[in-house]
Amino acid sequence: MIKNNTDITIAELRNVTKTVEGLKGNTITIVENIDFQLKKNKITALLGPSGSGKSTLIKIISGLQKPTSGEVIFLGKPLTAPDPKISIVFQNFALFPWLTVLENVSIVLKAKGMDEKLIIDKALKILDTVGLDGFEEAYPKELSGGMKQRVGFARALIVEPELLCMDEPFSALDILTAENLRREIIDLWVDRKLPTEAILLVTHNIEEAVFFADECIILSKNPGRIRAKFPINLHHKRNPESDEFKMFVDMIYQLLTNPEVEAESIQSKFLISKEKHQMLPNAKPGAIAGLLELIFERGGEEDIYKLSDELQMEVDDILPIVDAAALLQYIKVTEGDISLTEIGKEFVTADILGRKVNFSKQAMENVALVKQIVRLLNTKKNRRLHEDFIEEYLLKFFTPEEAKRQLDVAITWGRFGELFSYDASTGELYLENTVS
Repeated sequence: MIKNNTDITIAELRNVTKTVEGLKGNTITIVENIDFQLKKNKITALLGPSGSGKSTLIKIISGLQKPTSGEVIFLGKPLTAPDPKISIVFQNFALFPWLTVLENVSIVLKAKGMDEKLIIDKALKILDTVGLDGFEEAYPKELSGGMKQRVGFARALIVEPELLCMDEPFSALDILTAENLRREIIDLWVDRKLPTEAILLVTHNIEEAVFFADECIILSKNPGRIRAKFPINLHHKRNPESDEFKMFVDMIYQLLTNPEVEAESIQSKFLISKEKHQMLPNAKPGAIAGLLELIFERGGEEDIYKLSDELQMEVDDILPIVDAAALLQYIKVTEGDISLTEIGKEFVTADILGRKVNFSKQAMENVALVKQIVRLLNTKKNRRLHEDFIEEYLLKFFTPEEAKRQLDVAITWGRFGELFSYDASTGELYLENTVS
């Protein structure tokens, strides 16, 4: 997969185990052998049943508790104590009732001995960001639950943390207030108005996790172990009524309620069968690029029949290339006329790396089979999958010859976009050590 500047690890848990002493002197393991990373510009959701150690893990990763074994790495260094660059938003607001909104938010910076005017300026700015402009002099008792939680967010964000941890921050709110605040927070995140580099969300709400997360981690219980870990490749802002959103909700529900069933089995069932079937045109990326370049050189528009004559190609031979370019949203075809889209123009004018990034994004957005393969690879612990698995699925819709062709096209496109690699000697598709 293509590396970019978001492939930066903010925090990492390495083989973390936490044990406590029971009432009878026995040792109780809360979480065991936990490994995961929190990446820059990514939201990670942590879900699990009661007893899975979610709250323990958020305390460990924020430095409030020390693991019994293993370590936490924050910004490349071992974390041994709470770090001011890690903030937490709790579910119970945790405000000082005798302080105003402005004072509640400012108190974090005052403890650092910062200049008073700078503190006030920063506090007013963050209060405005979270929708509390005009409430600076109000006391917590005068605020609704939603407003109190906005103060909690403002206080956590005023230090401009590298990592923002959210421990079920919406669970104490009524349904409507929680929904509105979720949407406002994700809007700020998408618009890059939240002064934080990564977010860890601990929640028991499946819909909330799918709404927010770029990656989801499911824990088992007694002790807490990682049961499943996978990306949620949906673009923000997400529609809870969409089929893909509901698919992830259903899959997570099955993972949480069927602990006896192998996680990979549940994930494979959802990720390979829930997508709407789609026919891939037989066109190589080089041919698609050549078509786009020709149209670009002719001012961005061309008649398909005129183009086939000039290229001395039958229309039936050029149509798969046209269909592939249209599927990837590079062109629009209207009554035989082809016109480049803005995305198509971006592809043509980019260098080779830029073209691969562009192609990767368009394939993940528009090509169901490529997206399915990436999802399945992410569910596998070794990040490898034999091509026979995909081909067997395709045989439900195609003849053996066509199933093989569909798989070949998907592999060719995925490899060009560096979404995954392919080992012809073993027949395995696999992910490199990068992030999608």
